[in-house]
Amino acid sequence: MISKTIKLNNPDGLHARPAALFVKKANGFQSELEIRSGDRRVDGKSIIGIMSLGAFHGETITLTAMGVDEEEMIEQLSELISQGFGI
Repeated sequence: MISKTIKLNNPDGLHARPAALFVKKANGFQSELEIRSGDRRVDGKSIIGIMSLGAFHGETITLTAMGVDEEEMIEQLSELISQGFGI
């Protein structure tokens, strides 16, 4: 299991298009993924779960991956977030 806390730096946070891009990338991995924002924890491969977090610009989220490709998963998802989802 590996975890990483990262700040959302894109204008929309994890809503609509960024959430869709995130889920598409996350589902390319075998590992399970959990996202935590405050007290809430959701499946990181579920667009509905991610959007229900209500994570906005400037907030921090924690990604926790568990599985065979967990390190690569966290690295690539962190990069996607750091780059503002390419939007």
